[in-house]
Amino acid sequence: MQIIANGLTTVETPRLLLFLQDYVRREQVERFVVGKPMQTNGRESENLANVQRFVTKLQQALPDIPVEWWDERYTSVMAHQTMLESGIGKMARRNKALVDEISACIILQGWMERRR
Repeated sequence: MQIIANGLTTVETPRLLLFLQDYVRREQVERFVVGKPMQTNGRESENLANVQRFVTKLQQALPDIPVEWWDERYTSVMAHQTMLESGIGKMARRNKALVDEISACIILQGWMERRR
């Protein structure tokens, strides 16, 4: 129903493509929403080239599933704010995997809200 985004897990980049291929075999996937790394001034970040290379591999591996980009500026800040508001302790807030998972949820939730 695409009502609310929630996290699956955090996967290391070298294993991500295999994880997604396996996930698609088990679950119906309509599309991938990928965070687009941008600088605060609206210019592309240095990391965008790495993400674009991954997306190219993803599209080659799973050509029937479209990929959409979503601006990921400020999502880490928003993730940290969410963690603070939910009472997550200081040590847990330093967990990059948790920050990344919450950021991914923020990206997907923003994309879904735009579609409504």
